[in-house]
Amino acid sequence: MAIDPSHLRRGASPDLNKPPVPGVKNVIAVGAGKGGVGKTTVSVNLALALAKLGNRVGIIDGDIYGPNVPIMLGIKGQLNSDGEKILPAEKYDLQVVSMGFLATDDAPVIWRGPMLHSAINQFFREVRWDNLDYLVIDLPPGTGDVVLSLSQTVPVTGAIVVTTPQQVALSDTRRAVAMYQKLEIPILGLVENMSHYVCPSCRHEADIFGSGGGERLAEEMHLPFLGRVPISEPLRIGGDTGRPIVLTDPTSAAAEAFVAAAERAAAQVKIQTVKRPPVIVLRPVN
Repeated sequence: MAIDPSHLRRGASPDLNKPPVPGVKNVIAVGAGKGGVGKTTVSVNLALALAKLGNRVGIIDGDIYGPNVPIMLGIKGQLNSDGEKILPAEKYDLQVVSMGFLATDDAPVIWRGPMLHSAINQFFREVRWDNLDYLVIDLPPGTGDVVLSLSQTVPVTGAIVVTTPQQVALSDTRRAVAMYQKLEIPILGLVENMSHYVCPSCRHEADIFGSGGGERLAEEMHLPFLGRVPISEPLRIGGDTGRPIVLTDPTSAAAEAFVAAAERAAAQVKIQTVKRPPVIVLRPVN
């Protein structure tokens, strides 16, 4: 494919041995040590918050076995092609690719490592991403094949790790952080989800899953802490109905927490950009 020199841009790459993703400046992985911590909710709302801050943003649903990003964004249908590359779906100013567009709702994805690696590679290399500042990838929970494939496939600017305050989640979060460090993926920070519940009637705060565990872990491991996101019914409803809370209730505590976390994550990306030598990012000619 021909490359137009006028489309050369400067971007950050943690690993110069991996070719950059055409049309993408920064790849941000969002992961968690265990399931059930609201990782996809955080991924979607962080991506939308980054877009609200004036960035061009895309999101890859890398949770191959449980692709829920289309549900949370209210997208149905299939991906199209321009004859050369896959065209991402678009919703709420996000460019979106998901296995959920390629499989029916009740069809299980029963794949081994090589197939997962191929799918992840296609999501990055065979999609026509259009001039993105950030490409967020929502990873499956744990420390399995998809994360390894990601580290081998593209230069990842950094990872955001999602946890909840209780000890069982924090223990798994330590393992996730250790995995990213072993794979030489910088940690942009920790997000503590489901940090507390505020009664809508009396405004009493209840620490259902404990208090401050994510921040203490970040301090202990010398990692940036991106913020706490409270539990709320509107947040859950927004995810179920494809209307994320960052858009539908921007003044809510949860939405404001996501925007603040996005600002801190963007600041950490700039730090990584300074640490790493810049590379030429090529945009293919349409």
